Amino acid sequence: MQLISLISLWMIPLIIGFILLYATFKKVPTYETFVEGGKEGIKIAISIIPFLVGMLVAISIFRASGALDFLVEFVRPAMQAIGVPAEIVPLSIIRPISGTAALGMTTDMIATYGPDSFMGRLASVLQGSTDTTLYVITVYFGAVGIKKMGDALKVGLLADVVGIVVSILVVTIFFAM
Repeated sequence: MQLISLISLWMIPLIIGFILLYATFKKVPTYETFVEGGKEGIKIAISIIPFLVGMLVAISIFRASGALDFLVEFVRPAMQAIGVPAEIVPLSIIRPISGTAALGMTTDMIATYGPDSFMGRLASVLQGSTDTTLYVITVYFGAVGIKKMGDALKVGLLADVVGIVVSILVVTIFFAM
């Protein structure tokens, strides 16, 4: 166990050192290249801000308007009929939109139901099995100017649906029986 800790402690400095030595060997101006990369990073960060603000405002409006609560109550009978708690619906909806909002919901569910409860486990597995598809497409595709994102959106949302369904199945099989 101490060997693994020692390796993990030195892994990043060794990788950075290797990259610097290799770049020096290849006669790459490492400092200048680093500074240029930093400039590009700042430009990208600034170009992402409008898309990020738009996404955050949309999420806030959706939650504050009561639309999310209405949707949960609307699907509750169908969810109960298949044996899935309706409390997982908000997380399933918010996760493809915002990772931070979903993490907040997951934290709240774990605090409410407990980490070893069915709901706590389901929220945790769902959080780890899905991605922030709409956020990624909106922010990153918008920042680099990609206009045709229909196929990426379809595949990303399909992957999220599969992640949600498999999360429910796996947690039900392993923890509800």
